[in-house]
Amino acid sequence: MTKKVLSLLLITVLSFGVKSIAQERLVTKANAKYQDYSFSPAIDIYKRVLEKGYVSADLLKKLGNSYYFNADYDGAAKTYERLVNEYPSEVGPEYYFRYAQTLKTLGDYDGANTIMVKFTEVTTNDLRAAVYSEEKNYLEEIKENSGRYNIAQFQYNSPYSDFAPSFYKDGLIFSSDRDTGNFARYRHTWNAKDFLDLYKVNADSISTNLVTKLSDNVNTRLHESTSVTTKDGNILYFTRNNFVEGKYKKDEKGVIRLKIFKAELVDGIWTNIEELPFNSNAYSVANPALSPDEKTLYFASDMPGSLGESDLFKTTINEDGTYGTPVNLGAAINTEARETFPFITGEEVLYFSSDGHPGLGGLDIFATKIAKNRLTGSVVNVGEPVNSQKDDFTFIFNEETKEGYFASNRSEGQGADDIYSFLETIPLILDCNQQVTGTVRDKISNEVLVGATIKVINENNEEILTAITDSEGKYSIMVDCNQGNFVRASMEGYVPSEEYLGKSDGKPRIMDFYLERDKITAGFGDDLAKLLQLSTIYFDFDKYNIRKDSEVEVEKVIAAMEKYPSLRIKVNSHTDSRGKDSYNLWLSQKRAESTVNYMISKGISSDRLEGEGFGETKLVNQCENGVRCSNTEHELNRRSEFIILE
Repeated sequence: MTKKVLSLLLITVLSFGVKSIAQERLVTKANAKYQDYSFSPAIDIYKRVLEKGYVSADLLKKLGNSYYFNADYDGAAKTYERLVNEYPSEVGPEYYFRYAQTLKTLGDYDGANTIMVKFTEVTTNDLRAAVYSEEKNYLEEIKENSGRYNIAQFQYNSPYSDFAPSFYKDGLIFSSDRDTGNFARYRHTWNAKDFLDLYKVNADSISTNLVTKLSDNVNTRLHESTSVTTKDGNILYFTRNNFVEGKYKKDEKGVIRLKIFKAELVDGIWTNIEELPFNSNAYSVANPALSPDEKTLYFASDMPGSLGESDLFKTTINEDGTYGTPVNLGAAINTEARETFPFITGEEVLYFSSDGHPGLGGLDIFATKIAKNRLTGSVVNVGEPVNSQKDDFTFIFNEETKEGYFASNRSEGQGADDIYSFLETIPLILDCNQQVTGTVRDKISNEVLVGATIKVINENNEEILTAITDSEGKYSIMVDCNQGNFVRASMEGYVPSEEYLGKSDGKPRIMDFYLERDKITAGFGDDLAKLLQLSTIYFDFDKYNIRKDSEVEVEKVIAAMEKYPSLRIKVNSHTDSRGKDSYNLWLSQKRAESTVNYMISKGISSDRLEGEGFGETKLVNQCENGVRCSNTEHELNRRSEFIILE
């Protein structure tokens, strides 16, 4: 996964580099036109300001986002780190979360977890924080999933232990100790002590309703249990104690481990029995299951790299009969406890047993969608009556007939373990589709953007789907609400915008985007403050000196003028309505002069600057003489504008 992420990152950075060269050519072309100016507020202006020692939380946010959206995660991480360390009181939840995502992309999972803790501390109603810090009310969820099956006793159960059913032709193969006279109390664990054999029913029989034991080539004097066959019935994978060439082998602790073996059906006889190459005398490998295309083998093991007592793994089955390296299914499925007995349906739903996920007691049966190699979705308890307070395991299911089987050691059974048949009457809901609609617009002009791209990206920075806005700038997408996703809007010539969409109840969501241009074309009469998305240049009441918190905003204008030497600016300054009109006119003129003088002191030639005060003649709100307004409302009128002259 790390190599994949790094490869994607490298491709993205190289792509961005090519785009940057093209943009520089466009800037050179634009410089030849004295009446137009292009600005790149995302990176070049902000970096120039930072290099001169001026910094603000807003500047770091925008620069960090610029790196982030261009897949420069190293630059993003460094910028977000500075934002978090220097302006902790001004960091909103989104920036903590994006910082954590950046660290995960770089492989710093410990650092990401630390930031996620801070994320949960600064938000109260964000679903991501709730999922991260709190467990769900799992009993209510189990209750909602219950009552979907009609179950019945398997007619071929014995007073002994019967479990591990698997589909075989028109019947079943299952495991039992019915011929030993012993109760197999712990046969579902890997150090069972009673001898189990494999049986078949309603398959390869002279007459129906006949239970027969598989041949001695398969069954030995030790254990044989969980099995799976290919659809044509010619290949059998099964679990057996570590028993080779008539001898059993123990590990250094004296435990006879479990292994998976493969057999071929030749002329009606199981033969060519061999153990799989990733078996070991030091750990157990058991409970095989096949993917629908029979190219992937799933199993349970406590091999090195396991998260708990036993984990679920998968390995590829190559065309030449060899096997790939086993891969752990990951923390979304595996826990510190036991995950075992996998089964995969034709629609790529993984059913398995676990006592690590919230359940009713003992081993419960769970399900999760693994189609398209998705191993990060929600894990759902299938509910009662399949699950109980006892152990429930070895679940198999035919999605076409809605029929299946499982085993349990519940008290009402006939033996130590019993197989139960079931009919699914109500489907288990694993897919949660949420409709997201919205409009993409130009942030300054408010015009709709036709042909903008909408991407859905999961929390591993993998692209899930893409949509394009229509002739009205609108889009409509369906997302998986069982997992968190980023919805990102982008268009050539604009800085991407992104919102996080966490796990939800699936209700429709409206998500509008307002994109800023990455290269803004400006001309005579345009206001640089608006084009550069500057924070307002405010002044204190009855004062005309540049406030400390406004210096960084003026520096952005200075950086633009340094980049374009032909640019001339007129500074328009304004006051609120309080005080005499004549005094306010004088005060605003002083503010304009103060702003111009500040810029001259920073190296901008005086012949490129003009200033004019307008007093209270151009208020931006209703706060004129005689109108009661708050200090905040009055402050909106104490401002400066930067108008392009040529």
